[in-house]
Amino acid sequence: MHSFDGHNDVLLRLWRQGGDAAAAFLDGEAKGQLDLPRAIKGGMVGGLYAIFVPSERKAAAAEPMDLVPYDVPLPPPPELTHAQRATLEMASLLFRIAEQSKGRVRLARSVADIRDAKAAGAHAPVLHIEGCEALDADLRMLDVLYAAGLRSLGPVWSRSNIFGHGVPFRFPSSPDTGDGLTDPGKALIRRCNELRVLVDLSHLNEKGFWDVAGLSDAPLVASHSNAHALAASSRNLTDKQLAAIRESGGLVGVNYAVSFLREDGKRVAATPLDTVVDHIAYLVDKLGEDGVGLGSDFDGATIPDGIGSAAGLPNLVAAMRKRQFGDALIEKICFENWMRVLARTWGA
Repeated sequence: MHSFDGHNDVLLRLWRQGGDAAAAFLDGEAKGQLDLPRAIKGGMVGGLYAIFVPSERKAAAAEPMDLVPYDVPLPPPPELTHAQRATLEMASLLFRIAEQSKGRVRLARSVADIRDAKAAGAHAPVLHIEGCEALDADLRMLDVLYAAGLRSLGPVWSRSNIFGHGVPFRFPSSPDTGDGLTDPGKALIRRCNELRVLVDLSHLNEKGFWDVAGLSDAPLVASHSNAHALAASSRNLTDKQLAAIRESGGLVGVNYAVSFLREDGKRVAATPLDTVVDHIAYLVDKLGEDGVGLGSDFDGATIPDGIGSAAGLPNLVAAMRKRQFGDALIEKICFENWMRVLARTWGA
């Protein structure tokens, strides 16, 4: 079974480790959860490849997320020049991976690009930004990045920035944690609609979510989120939010991060795959069969040992089959639902 993934942080991991990062991705390595050989082994034909810029200063020491309850202090957003430099470096890394891959990796700007890569046995990353600290309030940098291939962005990560307020890492907590979009944030959503760039809701708090819902004419998409009814993390979506996503014809990509899957909120890798399938089944019930995809958070989270890395995706498929999911539904969840929502958003 082939899959398309809604979120990973492999570019950040490779950027941080330095060295010949393109070769490390293309040839495979013992580090991390995602590289090309493991993607091929697991049937992952592409995904939204996030650029996330770490803060220049660390937050105050916090209790780890495997101790609950937790409320993780967040660092301030990075300064614009630093964020732009890091963003361009990670974008360049993705471009170099494609350039050096001899056709095995093809940067995708449309659904046709993804399907063509799949037919050719190639891998199709899509350039995505998680947290728009690299964008100026006048959105000039957005024009540059769009021309370079950017097709998806999350206005904020969990820390706040000039565009809005992120939802913190807090358990237990509702996602209603503060103010929503700022005026520049609302302008960003309007411009994304004009460019047909996907707006990712996964790190917005609830007020920001509803601000986007009121402004956007595109399907509402949360690339890597889970059901709040099953795990009371601030990062998860309430039934009311899920109803709005369904009404818009949108999608939720199920996040493999165990902290957002488990009823107790603990960061325990020995979490059964049945817990992931519980969220998938719940979301299918609330969103319909066309509204659920995958959003792994590879290289950005502790994930169940039963998956382990991109190579372990067939184990998740097997767990869905064990739960009596039919092949047609599994194909939708793994691949076709993402193609549908991307086509509606991008217009191609």
